[in-house]
Amino acid sequence: MKTILSIEHAFVRRDGKYILTDASLKIEKGGHVAIIGPNGAGKSTLIDVLSRNIYPLALDEYVNEAFGERKWIASELKKLIGVVSERNANFLDTPYTVREIVCSALYSSLGFDFHHKVDDADWKKADEQIKKVGLQAKADMPMKVLSSGEKRRALLARTNMTDPPVLLLDEASSALDFPSRADLRELISSYAKDRTIVMVTHELSEIIPEINRVILMKDSKIVMDGKKEEVLTEANLSRLYGRKVFLSVNDGIYTAWC
Repeated sequence: MKTILSIEHAFVRRDGKYILTDASLKIEKGGHVAIIGPNGAGKSTLIDVLSRNIYPLALDEYVNEAFGERKWIASELKKLIGVVSERNANFLDTPYTVREIVCSALYSSLGFDFHHKVDDADWKKADEQIKKVGLQAKADMPMKVLSSGEKRRALLARTNMTDPPVLLLDEASSALDFPSRADLRELISSYAKDRTIVMVTHELSEIIPEINRVILMKDSKIVMDGKKEEVLTEANLSRLYGRKVFLSVNDGIYTAWC
């Protein structure tokens, strides 16, 4: 498969402490990946490096390639790598309507404070994305009145306005109840048909069946990277979390508990 994202020897330091240590990985087209690990393991930092939201130490050995290129105009790369995270969802707590927020993604803006020339085709595409996430009944409502789950779905609609080949999902369903998490999981699975999915999660039940590779992180490092069924074992998870972990699998959905 073709490699579309690649980093080598990424070190990120904050307040004198490494929060990502010598991270190297390749993401292949269609190779859906889950990243799991304890709090503070470096998972979100790794996503930020992949999306170039933050930049590691400028070491000679550091490499970051996206779609075969090392240099990118940030606004152009954002159209190819869609990011959904709790930070993004909170950022979209605005009086703009769902429809305005979703459509404005085409112009890398938040709403329409500027003089964008929005045509009927743009609005039609926004309506299609809103329908796909099941929010058509709330398209003209302000974002700030939506529930947490609805905001995440609106953010997915916004992110997919540019048809990005890659979706990076960082705790995209955190703080949602389990029915809402199940709905979001099914929605993400629908995107896996024509997107490459990389997701960070604490809940194994959020890992969509299409995920075929799992990365384990601990203490700012990647400690294991391999096929889902080989990585997600009770022994591996117990070592990762430092206590006995039990695991079950039902219809391709994993559940873990201590």
